[in-house]
Amino acid sequence: MRRTSKLTKVLVLFLAFAMLFTAMATPQTATAQSIGISVSFGPPPIPYYVQPPDPRPNWMWSPGYWAYGSDGYYWVPGTWVPAPEVGLYWTPGFWDFNGIAFVWSSGYWGRQVGWYGGVDYGYGYYGHGYAGGRWQGRQFEYNTAVTNVNRSYVRTVYNDPRAVNHTWNRTSYNGGREGVSARPTSSEVAVQRGRHYAPTNVQMQHARIAATSRANFSAVNHGRPATAAVARPFNTANRPVAQQHVAPAAHAYAPAQHAYAPQHMAAPQEHAAPVQHAYAPQHMAAPQQHAAPQQHAAPAAHAAPDQQKKHDDAQH
Repeated sequence: MRRTSKLTKVLVLFLAFAMLFTAMATPQTATAQSIGISVSFGPPPIPYYVQPPDPRPNWMWSPGYWAYGSDGYYWVPGTWVPAPEVGLYWTPGFWDFNGIAFVWSSGYWGRQVGWYGGVDYGYGYYGHGYAGGRWQGRQFEYNTAVTNVNRSYVRTVYNDPRAVNHTWNRTSYNGGREGVSARPTSSEVAVQRGRHYAPTNVQMQHARIAATSRANFSAVNHGRPATAAVARPFNTANRPVAQQHVAPAAHAYAPAQHAYAPQHMAAPQEHAAPVQHAYAPQHMAAPQQHAAPQQHAAPAAHAAPDQQKKHDDAQH
Protein backbone atom coordinates (compact mmCIF):
# COMPACT_ATOMS: atom_id res chain seq x y z
CA MET A 1 0.00 0.00 0.00
CA ARG A 2 2.79 2.39 0.90
CA ARG A 3 4.58 1.63 -2.34
CA THR A 4 1.41 2.26 -4.32
CA SER A 5 0.88 5.55 -2.49
CA LYS A 6 4.41 6.72 -3.31
CA LEU A 7 4.01 5.80 -6.97
CA THR A 8 0.76 7.72 -7.08
CA LYS A 9 2.39 10.83 -5.62
CA VAL A 10 5.28 10.61 -8.09
CA LEU A 11 2.85 10.22 -10.98
CA VAL A 12 0.78 13.20 -9.83
CA LEU A 13 3.90 15.38 -9.52
CA PHE A 14 5.10 14.28 -12.95
CA LEU A 15 1.77 15.14 -14.55
CA ALA A 16 1.68 18.51 -12.79
CA PHE A 17 5.14 19.44 -14.09
CA ALA A 18 4.24 18.21 -17.56
CA MET A 19 1.10 20.36 -17.66
CA LEU A 20 3.04 23.38 -16.38
CA PHE A 21 5.74 22.93 -19.03
CA THR A 22 3.12 22.55 -21.77
CA ALA A 23 1.33 25.70 -20.68
CA MET A 24 4.60 27.68 -20.65
CA ALA A 25 5.63 26.38 -24.07
CA THR A 26 2.32 27.09 -25.77
CA PRO A 27 2.48 30.48 -27.56
CA GLN A 28 -0.21 33.06 -26.89
CA THR A 29 -2.51 33.31 -29.88
CA ALA A 30 -3.49 36.71 -31.31
CA THR A 31 -7.02 37.24 -30.14
CA ALA A 32 -8.00 40.84 -29.49
CA GLN A 33 -11.25 40.18 -27.65
CA SER A 34 -10.06 37.65 -25.06
CA ILE A 35 -10.52 38.37 -21.37
CA GLY A 36 -7.66 37.89 -18.96
CA ILE A 37 -4.67 38.19 -21.32
CA SER A 38 -1.77 39.36 -19.15
CA VAL A 39 1.44 40.97 -20.36
CA SER A 40 4.51 42.03 -18.40
CA PHE A 41 4.84 45.41 -20.17
CA GLY A 42 2.28 48.01 -21.15
CA PRO A 43 0.91 48.92 -24.59
CA PRO A 44 2.14 51.94 -26.59
CA PRO A 45 0.26 55.25 -26.43
CA ILE A 46 -2.91 55.60 -28.45
CA PRO A 47 -1.95 57.05 -31.86
CA TYR A 48 -3.48 60.23 -33.18
CA TYR A 49 -5.89 59.73 -36.07
CA VAL A 50 -8.84 61.33 -37.83
CA GLN A 51 -12.17 59.58 -37.46
CA PRO A 52 -13.65 58.52 -40.81
CA PRO A 53 -17.27 59.58 -41.38
CA ASP A 54 -20.00 57.21 -40.26
CA PRO A 55 -21.19 55.47 -43.44
CA ARG A 56 -24.57 54.20 -42.20
CA PRO A 57 -27.37 55.18 -39.80
CA ASN A 58 -27.37 53.45 -36.38
CA TRP A 59 -23.75 52.37 -36.70
CA MET A 60 -21.65 52.86 -33.58
CA TRP A 61 -18.06 53.99 -33.26
CA SER A 62 -15.72 51.29 -31.96
CA PRO A 63 -12.44 53.08 -31.12
CA GLY A 64 -9.06 51.65 -32.04
CA TYR A 65 -6.98 49.89 -29.38
CA TRP A 66 -3.81 47.90 -28.83
CA ALA A 67 -4.37 44.16 -28.71
CA TYR A 68 -1.75 41.54 -27.88
CA GLY A 69 -0.66 38.47 -29.81
CA SER A 70 2.25 36.06 -30.00
CA ASP A 71 4.35 38.73 -31.76
CA GLY A 72 3.54 41.53 -29.34
CA TYR A 73 1.12 44.43 -29.37
CA TYR A 74 -0.75 45.23 -32.57
CA TRP A 75 -3.23 47.95 -33.43
CA VAL A 76 -6.86 47.18 -34.15
CA PRO A 77 -8.09 50.19 -36.15
CA GLY A 78 -11.09 52.14 -34.99
CA THR A 79 -14.15 51.53 -37.14
CA TRP A 80 -17.91 51.94 -37.43
CA VAL A 81 -19.95 48.82 -36.64
CA PRO A 82 -23.68 48.07 -36.58
CA ALA A 83 -25.15 47.78 -33.11
CA PRO A 84 -26.41 44.24 -32.41
CA GLU A 85 -29.68 45.65 -31.10
CA VAL A 86 -31.48 48.99 -30.96
CA GLY A 87 -30.65 50.88 -27.76
CA LEU A 88 -27.27 49.25 -27.09
CA TYR A 89 -24.06 51.21 -26.50
CA TRP A 90 -20.49 49.99 -26.93
CA THR A 91 -18.12 49.97 -23.95
CA PRO A 92 -14.51 49.65 -25.21
CA GLY A 93 -12.08 47.16 -23.72
CA PHE A 94 -9.03 48.37 -21.80
CA TRP A 95 -5.68 47.38 -20.31
CA ASP A 96 -5.32 47.51 -16.54
CA PHE A 97 -2.10 47.19 -14.52
CA ASN A 98 -2.84 45.15 -11.39
CA GLY A 99 0.57 45.60 -9.76
CA ILE A 100 2.05 42.51 -11.40
CA ALA A 101 1.01 42.51 -15.06
CA PHE A 102 -1.13 44.31 -17.61
CA VAL A 103 -4.47 42.55 -17.98
CA TRP A 104 -6.92 43.01 -20.85
CA SER A 105 -10.65 43.33 -20.21
CA SER A 106 -12.79 42.91 -23.31
CA GLY A 107 -15.37 45.43 -24.46
CA TYR A 108 -19.09 44.70 -24.47
CA TRP A 109 -22.53 46.02 -25.48
CA GLY A 110 -25.06 47.22 -22.95
CA ARG A 111 -27.94 49.62 -22.30
CA GLN A 112 -25.42 52.07 -20.86
CA VAL A 113 -21.71 52.68 -21.29
CA GLY A 114 -19.74 51.01 -18.53
CA TRP A 115 -16.22 51.29 -17.18
CA TYR A 116 -13.41 51.27 -19.73
CA GLY A 117 -10.50 52.12 -17.48
CA GLY A 118 -10.76 55.88 -17.76
CA VAL A 119 -8.77 55.59 -20.99
CA ASP A 120 -9.31 58.52 -23.36
CA TYR A 121 -9.97 56.86 -26.71
CA GLY A 122 -11.17 60.14 -28.24
CA TYR A 123 -14.25 60.90 -30.34
CA GLY A 124 -16.69 60.83 -27.44
CA TYR A 125 -14.96 58.14 -25.39
CA TYR A 126 -13.12 60.54 -23.11
CA GLY A 127 -12.64 58.20 -20.15
CA HIS A 128 -16.19 58.08 -18.77
CA GLY A 129 -19.40 57.53 -20.72
CA TYR A 130 -19.88 58.46 -24.37
CA ALA A 131 -20.46 61.97 -25.73
CA GLY A 132 -20.66 61.11 -29.42
CA GLY A 133 -24.40 60.48 -29.63
CA ARG A 134 -27.54 58.99 -28.07
CA TRP A 135 -30.46 56.73 -28.89
CA GLN A 136 -33.80 58.41 -29.54
CA GLY A 137 -36.38 55.69 -30.03
CA ARG A 138 -35.14 53.39 -32.77
CA GLN A 139 -32.77 55.96 -34.26
CA PHE A 140 -29.31 56.91 -33.08
CA GLU A 141 -28.61 60.64 -33.06
CA TYR A 142 -25.01 61.74 -33.62
CA ASN A 143 -23.40 64.71 -31.92
CA THR A 144 -21.62 66.38 -34.84
CA ALA A 145 -19.53 68.49 -32.46
CA VAL A 146 -17.75 65.25 -31.58
CA THR A 147 -18.58 62.71 -34.28
CA ASN A 148 -17.83 62.69 -38.00
CA VAL A 149 -20.79 61.49 -40.09
CA ASN A 150 -21.64 61.26 -43.77
CA ARG A 151 -24.55 63.69 -44.10
CA SER A 152 -25.63 62.05 -47.37
CA TYR A 153 -26.71 58.96 -45.43
CA VAL A 154 -26.92 60.04 -41.80
CA ARG A 155 -29.63 62.65 -41.10
CA THR A 156 -30.31 62.19 -37.37
CA VAL A 157 -27.80 64.62 -35.88
CA TYR A 158 -27.49 67.34 -33.26
CA ASN A 159 -24.69 69.65 -32.14
CA ASP A 160 -23.54 69.96 -28.54
CA PRO A 161 -20.06 71.55 -28.37
CA ARG A 162 -20.11 71.39 -24.57
CA ALA A 163 -19.34 67.68 -24.84
CA VAL A 164 -16.08 68.24 -26.73
CA ASN A 165 -12.86 67.41 -24.91
CA HIS A 166 -10.06 69.54 -26.36
CA THR A 167 -7.25 67.58 -24.72
CA TRP A 168 -6.28 64.00 -25.44
CA ASN A 169 -4.41 61.92 -22.89
CA ARG A 170 -2.96 59.21 -25.11
CA THR A 171 -2.11 56.82 -22.24
CA SER A 172 -3.60 53.48 -23.24
CA TYR A 173 -3.93 51.72 -19.88
CA ASN A 174 -5.11 52.21 -16.32
CA GLY A 175 -2.98 51.87 -13.19
CA GLY A 176 0.72 51.82 -12.50
CA ARG A 177 3.10 54.73 -12.22
CA GLU A 178 2.38 56.14 -15.69
CA GLY A 179 -1.13 54.82 -16.30
CA VAL A 180 -4.47 56.58 -16.01
CA SER A 181 -5.39 57.00 -12.35
CA ALA A 182 -9.17 57.28 -12.87
CA ARG A 183 -11.53 55.04 -10.90
CA PRO A 184 -14.97 53.78 -11.95
CA THR A 185 -18.17 55.45 -10.79
CA SER A 186 -20.85 53.44 -9.00
CA SER A 187 -23.03 53.48 -12.13
CA GLU A 188 -20.16 52.20 -14.29
CA VAL A 189 -19.55 49.37 -11.85
CA ALA A 190 -23.26 48.53 -11.95
CA VAL A 191 -23.19 48.39 -15.75
CA GLN A 192 -20.09 46.21 -15.67
CA ARG A 193 -21.73 43.77 -13.28
CA GLY A 194 -25.10 43.86 -15.02
CA ARG A 195 -26.30 42.20 -18.18
CA HIS A 196 -24.31 42.95 -21.28
CA TYR A 197 -23.46 41.37 -24.61
CA ALA A 198 -20.21 40.14 -26.11
CA PRO A 199 -18.57 41.77 -29.14
CA THR A 200 -20.34 40.94 -32.38
CA ASN A 201 -18.99 38.60 -35.04
CA VAL A 202 -18.30 41.68 -37.17
CA GLN A 203 -16.05 43.09 -34.44
CA MET A 204 -14.35 39.76 -33.82
CA GLN A 205 -13.59 39.31 -37.50
CA HIS A 206 -12.29 42.87 -37.73
CA ALA A 207 -9.86 42.19 -34.87
CA ARG A 208 -8.73 38.83 -36.25
CA ILE A 209 -7.97 40.28 -39.68
CA ALA A 210 -6.12 43.22 -38.09
CA ALA A 211 -3.84 40.67 -36.40
CA THR A 212 -2.84 39.21 -39.80
CA SER A 213 -1.16 42.43 -40.96
CA ARG A 214 2.45 42.88 -39.87
CA ALA A 215 2.05 46.60 -40.44
CA ASN A 216 -0.28 46.76 -37.42
CA PHE A 217 2.32 45.41 -34.97
CA SER A 218 4.12 47.93 -32.79
CA ALA A 219 7.41 46.12 -33.48
CA VAL A 220 6.98 47.21 -37.11
CA ASN A 221 5.18 50.55 -36.88
CA HIS A 222 6.82 51.69 -33.60
CA GLY A 223 3.50 52.74 -32.18
CA ARG A 224 2.38 54.59 -35.31
CA PRO A 225 0.12 52.35 -37.39
CA ALA A 226 -0.39 53.52 -40.95
CA THR A 227 -4.08 52.65 -40.86
CA ALA A 228 -5.34 53.78 -37.48
CA ALA A 229 -9.02 53.93 -38.44
CA VAL A 230 -11.29 52.68 -41.23
CA ALA A 231 -14.87 53.58 -42.10
CA ARG A 232 -15.99 49.96 -42.44
CA PRO A 233 -14.74 46.94 -40.46
CA PHE A 234 -12.32 44.50 -42.01
CA ASN A 235 -13.77 41.42 -43.69
CA THR A 236 -12.71 38.95 -46.35
CA ALA A 237 -13.27 41.55 -49.08
CA ASN A 238 -11.90 44.50 -47.10
CA ARG A 239 -8.50 43.66 -45.67
CA PRO A 240 -5.64 45.79 -44.29
CA VAL A 241 -3.24 47.38 -46.74
CA ALA A 242 -0.15 45.25 -47.29
CA GLN A 243 2.93 46.34 -45.40
CA GLN A 244 4.84 47.31 -48.51
CA HIS A 245 2.15 49.84 -49.39
CA VAL A 246 2.03 51.71 -46.09
CA ALA A 247 5.12 53.89 -46.53
CA PRO A 248 3.16 57.18 -46.38
CA ALA A 249 2.22 56.37 -42.78
CA ALA A 250 4.37 59.20 -41.46
CA HIS A 251 1.78 61.70 -42.64
CA ALA A 252 -1.12 59.86 -41.06
CA TYR A 253 -0.48 61.56 -37.74
CA ALA A 254 -0.23 65.16 -38.93
CA PRO A 255 -3.82 66.02 -37.95
CA ALA A 256 -3.06 64.92 -34.39
CA GLN A 257 -4.13 68.07 -32.64
CA HIS A 258 -7.54 67.91 -34.28
CA ALA A 259 -8.10 64.16 -34.05
CA TYR A 260 -10.84 64.29 -31.45
CA ALA A 261 -12.54 67.55 -32.39
CA PRO A 262 -14.35 67.08 -35.71
CA GLN A 263 -15.14 70.78 -35.95
CA HIS A 264 -11.42 71.35 -36.53
CA MET A 265 -10.88 68.39 -38.80
CA ALA A 266 -10.70 70.55 -41.90
CA ALA A 267 -7.74 72.50 -40.53
CA PRO A 268 -5.05 70.13 -41.87
CA GLN A 269 -6.58 70.47 -45.33
CA GLU A 270 -6.49 74.24 -45.13
CA HIS A 271 -2.73 74.18 -44.66
CA ALA A 272 -1.92 71.18 -46.80
CA ALA A 273 -4.24 71.37 -49.77
CA PRO A 274 -2.98 73.59 -52.63
CA VAL A 275 -6.39 73.29 -54.24
CA GLN A 276 -7.57 76.15 -52.07
CA HIS A 277 -6.07 78.53 -54.58
CA ALA A 278 -7.78 76.79 -57.46
CA TYR A 279 -11.06 78.28 -56.32
CA ALA A 280 -9.73 81.85 -56.41
CA PRO A 281 -9.01 82.66 -60.08
CA GLN A 282 -8.43 86.31 -59.26
CA HIS A 283 -5.29 85.33 -57.35
CA MET A 284 -4.15 82.91 -59.99
CA ALA A 285 -4.32 85.58 -62.71
CA ALA A 286 -2.37 88.17 -60.77
CA PRO A 287 1.05 87.02 -62.01
CA GLN A 288 -0.10 87.57 -65.62
CA GLN A 289 -1.08 91.16 -64.90
CA HIS A 290 2.41 92.00 -63.64
CA ALA A 291 4.27 89.77 -66.02
CA ALA A 292 2.88 91.06 -69.29
CA PRO A 293 5.99 92.37 -71.10
CA GLN A 294 4.02 93.90 -73.95
CA GLN A 295 2.39 96.43 -71.63
CA HIS A 296 5.73 97.83 -70.41
CA ALA A 297 7.88 97.19 -73.44
CA ALA A 298 5.61 98.99 -75.92
CA PRO A 299 8.24 98.93 -78.70
CA ALA A 300 6.03 100.87 -81.08
CA ALA A 301 5.91 103.95 -78.88
CA HIS A 302 9.70 104.23 -78.61
CA ALA A 303 10.64 102.98 -82.06
CA ALA A 304 9.16 105.94 -83.95
CA PRO A 305 12.39 107.66 -85.23
CA ASP A 306 11.85 106.27 -88.76
CA GLN A 307 8.36 107.67 -88.86
CA GLN A 308 9.58 111.04 -87.51
CA LYS A 309 12.33 111.22 -90.21
CA LYS A 310 9.83 110.58 -93.00
CA HIS A 311 7.60 113.33 -91.62
CA ASP A 312 10.52 115.84 -91.56
CA ASP A 313 11.49 114.97 -95.12
CA ALA A 314 7.93 115.51 -96.23
CA GLN A 315 7.91 118.98 -94.69
CA HIS A 316 11.09 119.89 -96.52
